[in-house]
Amino acid sequence: MAKRLVCATNLKQIDLAIRLYLDGNNDTYPCTQDPVSTNPPYWLWMGRGWRKFVEPYLSRNIDVNNPSVLLCPEDPSPEEKYESTSYSYTMAFYHSPQQIDSMNCTEKHVEQRGSPTESIPQKSSDIAKPFAKILIGEWDSNHLRIEQDNRWWCNGWWSWNGSRNYLFADGQVNFLKAKQIRQARDGCPNPNMTIHGIKGIDWP
Repeated sequence: MAKRLVCATNLKQIDLAIRLYLDGNNDTYPCTQDPVSTNPPYWLWMGRGWRKFVEPYLSRNIDVNNPSVLLCPEDPSPEEKYESTSYSYTMAFYHSPQQIDSMNCTEKHVEQRGSPTESIPQKSSDIAKPFAKILIGEWDSNHLRIEQDNRWWCNGWWSWNGSRNYLFADGQVNFLKAKQIRQARDGCPNPNMTIHGIKGIDWP
């Protein structure tokens, strides 16, 4: 419970950094063309991808050896796997609702199957229901361990198992079961592909 609360506090600190980023960037959420890196390959929604946007707004120097609030204290992943980043950023904040609604992949994340979709910046004023749209959350079920599937696309936000801390666009943090998250375009509890994107609802 203590570590889960530390994790929730991490997300609160990240929320403050995001708000400072918005203040300095015309109310626009982090956005860049994917993939962020091809060697090694990773995408903006991954912790390694979006962290550079908020690092300048955090209270201490952040890097792979000092991940600070970007690392959940119960994250069992080896530090080299995700470069000590536990939290993912929702793809709906850099793709339009129309783009998200055109994505219906059922096995793997659509952006990892073929050509990247053009990124389109989204503003905080575009969110229909900030209390219901997940902004950032734990990728793995760190506080309620579950058996990992050997098919990588069946883990993380693609899994209906486990529970996670989620930061919503209004700043609240909730610890929720995956089964409480609404089904997304890909048939999973995946905040990346919320139906109607930034205009949609992840929970309740």
